[in-house]
Amino acid sequence: MAARPRPAPKLLKISELGRLSGVPAATVKHYVREGLIVPAHSGRNIAYFDHAAADRIRRIKTLQQNGFLPLKVIKRLLDGETPGLADTIETIRGALSADNPSTPRSRSELIMAGVGARELGWMEKLGVISAVPVGDEDGFAGDDLELLRTLGAARKAGITPEMLPLSIIGEYLEAIQRLVTVELSLFREGVVPRAGDDLARVTEAATHLSEKLVLLVRRRLIVPTLRAMALAPGRPAPAKAPRKATKKLVRRGLTPSRASRK
Repeated sequence: MAARPRPAPKLLKISELGRLSGVPAATVKHYVREGLIVPAHSGRNIAYFDHAAADRIRRIKTLQQNGFLPLKVIKRLLDGETPGLADTIETIRGALSADNPSTPRSRSELIMAGVGARELGWMEKLGVISAVPVGDEDGFAGDDLELLRTLGAARKAGITPEMLPLSIIGEYLEAIQRLVTVELSLFREGVVPRAGDDLARVTEAATHLSEKLVLLVRRRLIVPTLRAMALAPGRPAPAKAPRKATKKLVRRGLTPSRASRK
């Protein structure tokens, strides 16, 4: 006797898809509007989805939470328009988080340990740190927690807010954002096209190397910059030398081309 064909899986309503994938129905509707989820069948007032949509939603949430990616970029990743980028992001994230504090701390624990509530709120508003659920309240983990611990250690060492105001973090953020953009542009244009099947290993090595290079170059520049500032008190150190160096790198093809910056 011939085996009976298995019945086709039942299509899911939006509410059912939300429960299966672990997100509210409103989130599913938002993904549909953004084109990330496509109904398998649409009626006059209702849409139905196959079970594969639940896996896709879980991948979307993972990329949002771990990769901090906008939905437009996530859609391109899932549709295969940027092959290998999702894996590359995960590799970089894993390499960066390897030395992170593994145990999160709640907001109240940090405040009891000496981190100012006002400072926490200011840094959150600036986007330097982002809260995560910790028990019944929110808190901080990973690099965010390490940043707060570093600030706390500075305060305990006697570096007061007058000596090191929090506003300096905003300036750090702007300067380092430019550095990171150059770094990732070089990585995208230099490493990704040439790494082939070895991309994951090369990505992890490049991530650690980049952090070390930035630290060493910064240390190398501190004394010469301080000397230049001493020669012109009250004025910032001249920026001509870095600009000239950048122009030389551009001529040698070691920085992103003008076309890639547009």
